[in-house]
Amino acid sequence: MSKKSVARQSMPANGVLAQFQRLCLGASIACCLLVSTLAHADLAKGESAYKNKDYSIALVEFKRSADAGNAKAQNSLGNMYFNGEGVPTDWHIAAEWYRKAAEQGYPNAQFNLGNCYADGEGVPKDQRLAVKWFHKAAEQGFARAQFNLGLAYANGSGVTADKNLAAEWYRKAAEQGETAAQVNLGLSYSQGEGVPLDKSLAVEWYRKAAERGNARAQFNLGLFYDSGDKAPADKHLAVEWYRKAAEQGLVVAQFNLGNCYANGEGVPKNQSLAAEWYRKAAEQGHVGAQFSLGVSYENGEGVPKDPHLAVEWYRKAAEQEDADAQHRLGHSYRIGAGVPENQGIAVEWYRKAAEQGQAIAQNDLGGCYATGTCLPMHLVLAYALYTVSASNGNELARKNLAVLEKTISNSDRQKGQELAAKMSKGKSLISILDAYVAKNPWQGPNAIRPAPASPISQ
Repeated sequence: MSKKSVARQSMPANGVLAQFQRLCLGASIACCLLVSTLAHADLAKGESAYKNKDYSIALVEFKRSADAGNAKAQNSLGNMYFNGEGVPTDWHIAAEWYRKAAEQGYPNAQFNLGNCYADGEGVPKDQRLAVKWFHKAAEQGFARAQFNLGLAYANGSGVTADKNLAAEWYRKAAEQGETAAQVNLGLSYSQGEGVPLDKSLAVEWYRKAAERGNARAQFNLGLFYDSGDKAPADKHLAVEWYRKAAEQGLVVAQFNLGNCYANGEGVPKNQSLAAEWYRKAAEQGHVGAQFSLGVSYENGEGVPKDPHLAVEWYRKAAEQEDADAQHRLGHSYRIGAGVPENQGIAVEWYRKAAEQGQAIAQNDLGGCYATGTCLPMHLVLAYALYTVSASNGNELARKNLAVLEKTISNSDRQKGQELAAKMSKGKSLISILDAYVAKNPWQGPNAIRPAPASPISQ
């Protein structure tokens, strides 16, 4: 039997190649889909473990997914290294993982990498690179990056300062509900920076953030009600907002709430509650609260009278350069209240306070020179210090000056007036005083003193 010839249709060589490429592409897509599916499955396992604080399993799953190129897993792995969760804290490795995810366009990672550059954590500190990554995330609508970009433009950090752009980025974040941006946008309207001055809009943005629990916004809203600035003055509402912020630990709100109780503004006067809120703020280092708590202990207002504790709180405030506390601490040493009497230390604290323009300290330092009790007697210096103190509004200094006028010579009066004029020009009062003493030590008899011998002090 003869075999029949079977005609075979030949395929062009390029057609074979095309079919092969399609097969390969299909296989590649299938493989990628499989890898992607597995990566997502690993990510889901990692997220579940992380939520349950099973960091060892989360680390394994995130690593497997991150190695497969999943940006979210890479960012999560960066977070674990940054926070030391399941691994030793390592900001360098954290930044590496953030970078891998950021370069894939993942906004969370771009924001995190920007923060690393802003703070120099895991990478050299570089504000320009911080802004670069914040900008990438902000353009994708990432609210916290928009807020950080607003801060950068407000402060000129990594970019040229531009209040208009700062307000623009604050607004983008604020409109997404980012409370910190709402506060800063409110502040922009309050100060007219980057936007027209508009206290009503400031209140509106503060309220949005305050109602979502932002303590700074609650405090700012309290200030508006306290002052009646573009919001009807209402001390009760001021206290209400101060309290919300104070209960979240905002130190300035705690101090203001203490003042409200001390003065009976918006609440019944209550020195015990005043001292309680002063203490909360003072323990956080608020200098005004430390001074006020010292006053409470000195006078026994809301707390048992205790000069030792008064001195302790005065010292804390004085070491933070609070002039009123420096004066009270000096006075404590002068009369030996809560500390052993020490005229030399008293003078040191008087000088510090007087240098800062504290009028009562200037008066009391003048009294030291007038009587020669804690400093060598020097009527010219006494006259000059009384004059400066009186010009700063101290009534006691005016009275002491009137007493001194009865005994001081015309020549010394003129010298005192000239010295006071120099001291009042904004230059260092103490430097001027010391320079004068060095050149003009007091030569008069100690018996010549203004009457009464002990000038009025406070």
